[in-house]
This record gives sequence, structure tokens and C-alpha cells, in this order.
Amino acid sequence: MNVLALIPFVIVEVVFVAFIVLIARSGLRETVNRSFFYFLVAFALWGASNYVSNLTDLPNDTLLLLNRVLFVVSIIGLFALLSFITHITHQKVRLLMRFVTTFLVVVAIMVSLTPLTVSSVYVEHDSVVGVNFDILSLLYFLIVVYISGLILYRLTRGVRQKNSRERSRARVLFVSIGVAIAAILLTNVLIPLAFNTFSLTMLGLFAGMFIIAGVSYGIVRHGMFDIKRAAVRSVTYSLVLATLALSYFVLAFLLSTLFGNVLVTADQAISGVIISLLLALAFQPIKHFFDQATNKIFYKDEYSSDEFFATLNRILVTTTDIRKLLQRISVQISETLKSEQVFFSIRSASHRYVSAGTDRHVVIPAADLDELEMWFREKPHILQTSLIEDNQTLKRLLMSYRVELVMPLLQGDVLVGFLFVGDHRISAYKQRDLRVLETVSDELVIAIQNALSVQEVKDLNAHLEQRIDEATRELRQSNSQLQRLDEAKDEFISMASHQLRTPLTSIKGYISMLIDGDVGKVSSQQKHLLNEVFMSSERMVRLIGDFLNVSRLQTGKFVVEKHPTDLSKVVAQEIESLKLNANTRGMTFNYTQPKHFPILDIDEGKIQQVIMNFSDNAIYYSKDNSKIKVSLSFNATHVEFLVKDTGIGVPASEQAQLFNKFFRATNARKQRPDGTGVGLFLAKKVIDAHDGSIIFESKEGKGSTFGFKLPIKKLRAAGNAD
Repeated sequence: MNVLALIPFVIVEVVFVAFIVLIARSGLRETVNRSFFYFLVAFALWGASNYVSNLTDLPNDTLLLLNRVLFVVSIIGLFALLSFITHITHQKVRLLMRFVTTFLVVVAIMVSLTPLTVSSVYVEHDSVVGVNFDILSLLYFLIVVYISGLILYRLTRGVRQKNSRERSRARVLFVSIGVAIAAILLTNVLIPLAFNTFSLTMLGLFAGMFIIAGVSYGIVRHGMFDIKRAAVRSVTYSLVLATLALSYFVLAFLLSTLFGNVLVTADQAISGVIISLLLALAFQPIKHFFDQATNKIFYKDEYSSDEFFATLNRILVTTTDIRKLLQRISVQISETLKSEQVFFSIRSASHRYVSAGTDRHVVIPAADLDELEMWFREKPHILQTSLIEDNQTLKRLLMSYRVELVMPLLQGDVLVGFLFVGDHRISAYKQRDLRVLETVSDELVIAIQNALSVQEVKDLNAHLEQRIDEATRELRQSNSQLQRLDEAKDEFISMASHQLRTPLTSIKGYISMLIDGDVGKVSSQQKHLLNEVFMSSERMVRLIGDFLNVSRLQTGKFVVEKHPTDLSKVVAQEIESLKLNANTRGMTFNYTQPKHFPILDIDEGKIQQVIMNFSDNAIYYSKDNSKIKVSLSFNATHVEFLVKDTGIGVPASEQAQLFNKFFRATNARKQRPDGTGVGLFLAKKVIDAHDGSIIFESKEGKGSTFGFKLPIKKLRAAGNAD
């Protein structure tokens, strides 16, 4: 088979791919698209020059010009391929290296147009055009080998990149371009130079198809640049047209076989109409079939945006836990967009970042996030790493974290945080993916803000609970210490009271003997003084008794010993014993002892102490020359004892604390500084122990009423008549 006959088909295929690049969405605006387009144009011109120059019916001058053009487009095509590889693998090239390479390419172009590279052409016996090389041809071929070596070197560097997607791209290109360059150098450089034969140069054209095939596979499989949709749709329609043409050819062949070689007969006309109708009807099903086939092969990363929005909305309302919410959103975005990783960095109320996302996602330090925030203040839109210029620090930063997309999450002008999307697992992100992310941006911000608010409330509650726990522990420690101190105090009071009680009893006995004249006659003045001392000693004895009872209450040793008692006589005795003290201040007790008072089972000593405390307080807190009313009454349900004075009263704000241990009202401390505050506390305990209740009324500056009620039915002595 003649190889030259296949060259037009190869050229048509190259032009077809170049057309796809031209009509792609990004067109020639992108450097990578532009470089590949120039390579395709140069490759097509190289193939056309090869084809035309091998036509032997052309004059030698024309063949010589065509061969020089072939040398020019060859070096231009290699240079365009080098630029394409550099940009597709995102490699940074020093300015000096760029200058040297460009300079050598210009030199190669200039020398290839002179006779010093190709001096003349000739036609061999097998109709293959040969060329006679001159002195500068070796320089030209050395430049070709140098650029080819650069291409392979940069592909090798691309294979070693950390990014898995770009590593896969580089491997595809390394295999296809490596094979093609090796074949081209062998058939178009080494063999012609070594053996001066050009019979294999046409094979270089077919070897070059490996490059186009490799890049095409990379476009479809790994999304090298944005021409996939145009390429796939073009393939679809090409397949449809090929199917229709083949169908028409088969049907026409069958008809010509059946009806013979008649130009146009009635039957053939009818058959042509029928065939046209059938093909028209079959066009849409065939197109649909190939659309589905190409979608399955080339669009594995496609998704329904409506389904994605619905699923995301369900996630946004499932939880208010900020980390769980961010993780679920990240997983959904990762599964939909086919991303290697997706994660959020959200600024919390404490101005620290909360990071959450898919498994094993990277965590970007706060310093780098602050740098991103400065960038987004000027450009608040989605950032795509692969579109950033190579010399920018931001691109190197994002590539180090394997991040391809960064979307700022804004609430008005306030930056809430960032959404980071890693490299695409299959191909590359399209404009549609960016639009989908921008569409859900506002909903994400609202859901995240709500979750942050809930988290702040939870943190506040946890902080309050911690503070309360700490305060409770401190209070328990303080309470425990106070209890120990209280126990020590009670122990001291008990011990001191026992130690003081014996000598006071002796003092009281000796004073009584002096008053009675047992050791000699006592004058009236001396007797008055001795009576004061005796009453003071009695008061001291009662005070010590109060302290002992308080101590017994604290230690659980306070015991009420009940026995039949005539309460009316107890009251009369106590009032009589206090008359002397009252008379010294010009006070009188107004008390009438009731007749036929019921006998009650009570602790006489302790009730007597309560009566004495109420009556003694009435003396000390009333004005001189006043009257103190004492009453004792009973009815069918209870006994009631009252002491009413016209003294200083108790302030309303302090009345609730009056019966607490060691509490004394403010005006009482001024009136009587030597009080202890245990009398009323002990009185309440005694009455409570008898199942009774305290009676208390007071108005500051007008007097007070103290007393108690005791239940008759519970305390009536056995055998006592009603």
C-alpha cells in the first residue's frame, strides 16, 4: 500500500483536532490551548510539506523551498510542543533558560532558510525526495535534539510531581511523546544523516500521531485543558455522520446490485426517497445512541445539579453541630465533584479557625489563612489554582496543600471562612462546577452561622457549668472548713461551759448565804448590791445553760425529758423571780395566773428557760417605767403563752433571721452589747421539740410580742381530766 495515500487523512485528523481546540470554551485565550494549537498547525504544515515534496512532478526549485519550509515548521512545532509541556505540567522556567531556548529556535529557523543547511534536492529511484545537507545542518539537528531532550526532561519532572492528577497526565504524555520523539529523531534525523536515505521520513508523520493520540486521551481521561466537551461532541457527530454514510453506502450497494447499473429508474427514485426517509428517521435514535455511549465513556464525572442541591439542603437541616455539619457537606461535595479532598476553615467567635472536612484532609495554618483573607479582600470570588500565574506565591502555597479551588464564604462584606476543594480525581473542574459552588454559597453561610451560634451557646453553657462546678467545689470546701470550725467552736463552748458552771454555782450559793445573813448581819445597801450580784450570777448560769444546750443540739445530744407539769405555776414562778430585776428599772409585770390549767407532759426546765428568755428580753429592750403584759391561756386545741412589751421592736428587714443562731438585730446590739444571740434560737428548738410553734410580732420603735403555742391533745398528761 502507498504510504503517501494515507498522509491526507492524517492531515485531516490533525486539522480536526486543531479545530476542536479553536472552538473550545476557553479557545486560544489560555496559554496551554494556544501552545497545543500552534503545535497542531505546525504538524499539519509539516505533513503537508512532506506530502507535496514527495510528488515527483514538481520542479526542483519548488521542492527545495518546500523542504526548507518543512525544516522551519519542524522546529516551530517542537518549540510549541515544549511550551505546551511546560504549561500543562505547571513548571517554572528561569528567564535565562527561556531566552537561550528561544534564541536557539530563532537561529535554527534562520539557518534552515539558507543553502547552508539544505543545499539542493534530488529524486531517488523509488520516487522519494532526498536532500543534500550542508555545513549548518548539523547545528540545526543539534538544536532539534536539544529541544527534544528538554521536552523529555520536563515530562520526567512532571512524572515526579506530588499532585496525583498531574502525575497521571505527565505519565500519559511521557509515553506518547517519548515514543513519538524517539521515532521522529530516528526516521528524520539519525537515519538520513547516517545513511543518507529518506525512505523512512514519512513514518515520522505517523509517529507524530502518537503525540496527538496521547494528548487527546489526556483531555478525555484527565481533563488536561478545557476542550473536552467540544472534542466529545465532535466525536459524537462524526460517528453519527459516519454511520449515516455507511448505511447509505450499504443500501445503495444493495440497490445497485438488485437493479443493475441504471442511472435513475422509477424504482430507484422511489427507493432513494424511502432511504432518505429511513435515514432521517434513524438520525435521532442513532445520535441518541452515540450520545449515551460517549457520555458513559467520557462523562463519568457528570452529575445532576438538582439532585446535588436537594441532597445538600437535607444535610443543612439535619444537624447544628458545626463539625458534623462541615464534615457531611464536605463529603457530599467531594462525592459530587469527584474531589480528592474537601474541607472548611471557619472563623469562630474567638477568632480562631475551626477546620473540618473529608478524611485525611490537610489543615491550613492560621498564618496562611490570614494571607488568603488579604487576597480575597480585593477579589472575592472563587480562586482556581491552575489559572494563577506560575510566578505567584499564592499558587505555590495552594499547590503545597493540594488545593485546586478556594471559595470565600461571605456574609455581606464579612468573611466567615473558606471552602477548599482539592484536585479532581478524574479530570478537571469545569465552569459548571464553579457555578454550582457559587449557587450554594449563601445557603452554606447561613447554615454555618446558625451552627456557630448554637455552638457558642453550648460553649457558654459548658463554661457556666464549669464555673458553677468550680464554685460548688469551693463552697463545699468552705462549708467543710466552716463545719470543722463550728465543731471546734461547739466543742470549746461545751468544754468552757462545763468548766464555768461549777465555780458559778459556788459563787451563787455563797452570795445567797450572805443575803440570808448566815455569816453576819448585812446592811440594806449591802443587801441591794448582793442581790444585783446574785441576779447577775443567775443570769450567767442561765447563759451557760443556753450554750450547753446549743452544743447538745449540734452534737445530737439535745434531749427533751417530758413529765407532768403545771405550766401556769412555772410561768408564775419565773415572773416572780424577774420582778426584782424589773422593779430596779421601774417596770411591772402584768400577769394573772389562770385557774384549773391542764397538766401537760413537757420538759419543765427547758420550757422554763424559754419563758425566762422572752420575759428577760422584754425587761432589757423596753423603756424604763413601762408595763410588760404576760398572758397564759388555753382552749380545746392548744395552750398559748405571750409576752408583750413596748420596747424597741425589731426592724422589718431583719425579722426573717431573728431565730437564727447567734443572730441579733442591729438596734438590739446597740441596746445590749453583751447579748449572745442564742436565746431565741434555743427557744425555737425547744418549742419545735414539743410540736409547738413560735408566736412573734414586732414593729420597730413600738414593741414586740413573743410567745408560743403547744398542742393540748398531744401533750396532755395521762389521767388528766378535760
